Amino acid sequence: MTSVSGRRGTNLPRMGDYTLRVVLDQIRRSRTGVSRIELSELTGLSAQTITNLVTRLIADRRVVEGARHVSGPGKPRTMLHVRPESGHAIGVHIDPLALTVALVDLSGAVVDRRVQPLPPTAAETVDLIAAEVRHVRESHELEHLHGLGVAAPGPIDLDAGRMVRPPLLAWGDVPLRDLIRSATGLATVLEKDVTAAMAAEIWQRHHTLRGTTLFTYLGYGIGFAFARDGELLTGASGNAGETGHIIVDADGPPCWCGNRGCIGIASSMDYLVEQGGDLGLLEPWDPSLPPWRIEVRMERLAALAADGDVRARDLLEVCGRRIAHGIVLVADLLDADRVVVGGANWERMRPYVVPAATEELGRFGTMRDLHAVEVEGTDLGIWVGAVGAASLVLDRALSPHATALLSAAE
Repeated sequence: MTSVSGRRGTNLPRMGDYTLRVVLDQIRRSRTGVSRIELSELTGLSAQTITNLVTRLIADRRVVEGARHVSGPGKPRTMLHVRPESGHAIGVHIDPLALTVALVDLSGAVVDRRVQPLPPTAAETVDLIAAEVRHVRESHELEHLHGLGVAAPGPIDLDAGRMVRPPLLAWGDVPLRDLIRSATGLATVLEKDVTAAMAAEIWQRHHTLRGTTLFTYLGYGIGFAFARDGELLTGASGNAGETGHIIVDADGPPCWCGNRGCIGIASSMDYLVEQGGDLGLLEPWDPSLPPWRIEVRMERLAALAADGDVRARDLLEVCGRRIAHGIVLVADLLDADRVVVGGANWERMRPYVVPAATEELGRFGTMRDLHAVEVEGTDLGIWVGAVGAASLVLDRALSPHATALLSAAE
């Protein structure tokens, strides 16, 4: 239906697909199953509409009937469950440290995952992604592959599908989405890596993720992403969270922007490794080192700290306090009640970030008298970016979004 005066209006032919997605989403969100009567109560749709939609979902083999459940008087209720193998998506995370690939099913479970060293150029990376996608498809019998999600360092021009001079990769401007789509033949979604990580948390914790959540990504660098009641908040250009120049220590290391103590440089893996070299804990710093070699040295630095080396521990504790200060600043801006941290450098920094962030939130958090702020790590480890990229594909294909009901006036 087209509204008058050039306004946008509800597109009635899309209503059926939208309500189908609403029902499928409610079934997916219920980890223990949900009955038809409960679906009617949850969605506000009539019992007959629910019956028709569930019949269609069962016929499409996306939903199956499970055990009968007795709850109070009346007939036992037949529980409905998503059939996980009825749909999949592939997620790829491009990180300076590695290329990770994950195959995710309709329930959000990770079916397969792989990791490879990241090639030095964009062209070689596209070729590797195409090879990894072929391997996944040849290794699994997939009933329906919804597409390919790619998570990459920002900033990103989401409309054009371009990486825009990512500071941690010397690639320049790369039309990555179209290159990968052409190489794989799959519908491709490109998203900023930390936003994808937040999407992974939403899909993996869709039954509990409420309130305002701040995701902090600790990898080669640092990034933030945000969600409110399970909905991503991405900003005008989709690049919310580019906060690398928040000052967390006025006496910290100099940044290329001209300031000192920006969180991006103060928490970066190469800065920590350089400091480790200056302290004689590691080999002298070499700026030509590839990221994967820097990560090897970072692992050694973390191991020294864990084994009791005072200088290594002091270095990581200072870094942990700086990261914690940045988390508190951003959490205050958002009025967040949950902070989730993940990324390739998270497990190494966990012993230093969690206590520092918990203490600073308790002492200086603006909302500390109104509500607590939980600080926790992701359960997805280094795979959070790739799982998030796949989750974005599934979300676009299957979740009910109100914008799907709107069409431009003709």
